[in-house]
Amino acid sequence: MHTCNLGKYQFSIFGYRLIFLFFFNSRASELLFDGVKEHQVTLPGQSDPWDMKQLLVWIQRNLLKERPELFVQGESVRPGILVLINDADWELMGELDYQLQDQDCIVFISTLHGG
Repeated sequence: MHTCNLGKYQFSIFGYRLIFLFFFNSRASELLFDGVKEHQVTLPGQSDPWDMKQLLVWIQRNLLKERPELFVQGESVRPGILVLINDADWELMGELDYQLQDQDCIVFISTLHGG
């Protein structure tokens, strides 16, 4: 079981319990996620396991409130956002093809800082 010890975004996903953390400067966080600190949701069931590509689409459609271009670019996260899956760089985990597992901890960290 993987755990994240920081502010938690908890999701129940078709039998999976996942934790999502979003770290952005306060203005970007307010714009992107309407300042909401926690979400508990159930994603629709599907025959195939959820992967990161599908999850990013879901986040864009359901969590992002404004300026999605600050979070996504094309089918992936925009450059400058570090993604960790269970404390490992998502590049080592297969990036968009990574299939979500029960108890995954997924962290999005903006490495860009505005003035």
